[in-house]
Amino acid sequence: MLRLFDTAVGDIVEIVPIAPGRFSMYVCGPTVYDLAHLGHGRYALVFDVLRRYLEWRGLKVRHVSNITDVDDKILERAEAENRSPSEVASEFEEKWFSTMAKLGVLKPHEIPHATAYVGQMVALIGRLLDEGVAYLGEDGIYFDVSKVGDYGLLARQSLESLKAGARIAEKDFKKSPMDFALWKFSDPSSWSWESPWGPGRPGWHTECVVMSVDLLGEEFDLHGGGLDLSFPHHENERAQAEAMHYKFSHHWVHNGFVMVGSEKMSKSLGNFTTLDELLETTDPRAYRLLVLQSHYRSPLDVNSQTVAEASRALSRLDSTCQRVLDAGVDMTSSQLDEEELQAFREAMDNDLDTPTATGRLFELRSKVNQLLDDGMLEEAGKACATMEHLFGALGLTLHGTEEAELPSNVKEIVERREEARSVKDFALSDRLRKELSDLGFAVEDTPSGPKVKRR
Repeated sequence: MLRLFDTAVGDIVEIVPIAPGRFSMYVCGPTVYDLAHLGHGRYALVFDVLRRYLEWRGLKVRHVSNITDVDDKILERAEAENRSPSEVASEFEEKWFSTMAKLGVLKPHEIPHATAYVGQMVALIGRLLDEGVAYLGEDGIYFDVSKVGDYGLLARQSLESLKAGARIAEKDFKKSPMDFALWKFSDPSSWSWESPWGPGRPGWHTECVVMSVDLLGEEFDLHGGGLDLSFPHHENERAQAEAMHYKFSHHWVHNGFVMVGSEKMSKSLGNFTTLDELLETTDPRAYRLLVLQSHYRSPLDVNSQTVAEASRALSRLDSTCQRVLDAGVDMTSSQLDEEELQAFREAMDNDLDTPTATGRLFELRSKVNQLLDDGMLEEAGKACATMEHLFGALGLTLHGTEEAELPSNVKEIVERREEARSVKDFALSDRLRKELSDLGFAVEDTPSGPKVKRR
């Protein structure tokens, strides 16, 4: 039985699907006004791994993840660049999915766009007004959080505690500093939609309520995203669902931050590195492996050292696969090791313990090498087939070193080294060989040119 940490409960709980054999999950997607950063990559990978594992266990998963294509930040960029908001949103949505494809992240089964749901958001806001849980403010429609008895559940704090820690409300008309905008009034000449209360655009916290309910129903298995979304975004979603008497999500799951030193990585702090920048010089599989080697709820430190370590570990895995291929072992008919499959299930069922799961698979890699050393080819084939299968369940494809595409920075060093050799600058050539070695690559000079392999 899969067990996960449920933010609403504050503990690890058993995850029992609403419908046997099926699993419904809604994961908050990107606001498409800029390039994806490493934190976005982490949450996408975490929930990709969760989906893959559920499917590996035999469940039929329905995965929904939205695109926020109406937001003040999109408008700000559009105005600064003299473009339409839709042009900005379209550009960065395309870049988002291009980057996710490089990471091997499966596309959600449904990808709703906020702009396609504005009419349903207006209808929901109208119902919230009728229920007496929303009110008219000077610049829009607001949700009255005092109407939800357990508001603050996902923050693990009471409403009074949240109020005490809140900054003084800038808007005097708000009943509470915690009240949030459902609809923002705007000039009809700007980016806006019609509503019974005048032109405007929806607040961020309403879109996921209408989209998840429309596509998954008023009751579904899991709602997920980064820890920064737990409060206020997910809490404000939950508050609206509670006010509408929806059962809504049975479980709330959040992954930890990507850290730069002691700070989380985020656009608002200006300390983010885009995923594309990382993937220009790093095998995308190395970032997946780095994410797998850290528990999804723990902070993840991404820097040149941790990325290099993951790259070297990946090279070792690929090298072992190449050894098996070179030995002529046919793994297509190899049976999988049931003991290893069971150990993998136990680790993953224990709050998605990918560090333990991958650690055991690295031990299996060592076993493969030992079996090859001992000439036990059939046993090595079985162990390697099991290792490849289980890494595949985590979305990490292993392959022989000669099949691997070299990162662009490695290619550039190889080219520079060839230039140095052509002018007999052997000191520079040796330094560049050392650089390649530090990156986890070995170069062999042959009559037909340099042959580069992962070590």
